[in-house]
Amino acid sequence: MDRIDTVKVPKNLPRPAAAGDVAKVFAVICSRRPRKEAPPDRLRDRVLFETAYVCGARAFEVCGLYVEDLDLRLDDEHVRIHGKGGSVRTVLLDDRGYVALLKLYLARAGYTAGPLFRASINGQGGLLSYDAAHHRRQSHCAAVKVEIDIHQLRHAHATELISGAADGALEPSLRVTPGGAAPRGRGRRPRRANRPLASPGCCGRDTSRCAR
Repeated sequence: MDRIDTVKVPKNLPRPAAAGDVAKVFAVICSRRPRKEAPPDRLRDRVLFETAYVCGARAFEVCGLYVEDLDLRLDDEHVRIHGKGGSVRTVLLDDRGYVALLKLYLARAGYTAGPLFRASINGQGGLLSYDAAHHRRQSHCAAVKVEIDIHQLRHAHATELISGAADGALEPSLRVTPGGAAPRGRGRRPRRANRPLASPGCCGRDTSRCAR
């Protein structure tokens, strides 16, 4: 009998969301300069989804972020993202508008440590769950009649940067330092002790605390 080679189905490349659709979703959540009476959960959602967009982060990576992962010192703004298999990468935050929004969110929420994105209905400030983040995304997308999943969102910004560089509109720049290495000119910061690693199956580190 002749041997038949295994058929391999090619994987489809992720299709990034259109810039116009991303802008619509962000705008319907809240502006980058939200009023004082803006609901806290809407400000949280705007920062959460814009973090996925700016940092190219997965949903569980964003949901699992802690305030301690941020370094917002002037001209040294970056975030350490804990990914699959215990990997750590440092992402530079060179969008001044996003950094200003992030600082505003922290100031209004009063967070100085602990989870960056917290559930608003459990009263304990636990980690926002992976499922809750997707539910919030669906409701915001439905409001403007577009469909963008977080996987598309995380690829959209990188695609825009690459397209801009190819068109000569901007210079390509190094944004991510893989493997947890500190960006050039920055010192290494020790990883927080006794913090479980995020797993692809959930939003973060202590799954028993996840809530909607």
